[in-house]
Amino acid sequence: MDTTWAAVAAAATFVWFGMVLAISFLEAPLKFRAPGVTLRIGLGIGRLVFRALNRAEAVLAAVLVVAVAAGGPTAPVAALTVVAVSLLAVQLAAVRPVLSRRSDRVLAGEDVPRSRAHLVYVACESVKALTLPALGIVLMPV
Repeated sequence: MDTTWAAVAAAATFVWFGMVLAISFLEAPLKFRAPGVTLRIGLGIGRLVFRALNRAEAVLAAVLVVAVAAGGPTAPVAALTVVAVSLLAVQLAAVRPVLSRRSDRVLAGEDVPRSRAHLVYVACESVKALTLPALGIVLMPV
């Protein structure tokens, strides 16, 4: 793969990875432990934060796809890129709408059961958290 495009792709990959770790695995669970943060307040904050994260992820995924396509990817680079971008697409198109509808109901005061969609989102985040550093490593020149 062309080294300039590989460097751009690796940078986008590692920034994306850092954002996923910081938001999904640090901010999201910790906000509910802060004094005075109720479920409703935590959900409201989480919706804003994850909307921003997903927008940033979409931009980074686009940069990654362009850089990988322009750089003449190897098979492992192409495969890992497809996995990462596909996971994001599943989250944005299938899982986030379900979670948004549920949080709308909670914020409206309804008592709703826990959602399995949340577990699917966490599973996607976990696989992304394994895929992105692997991709970044494969992109780095020897």
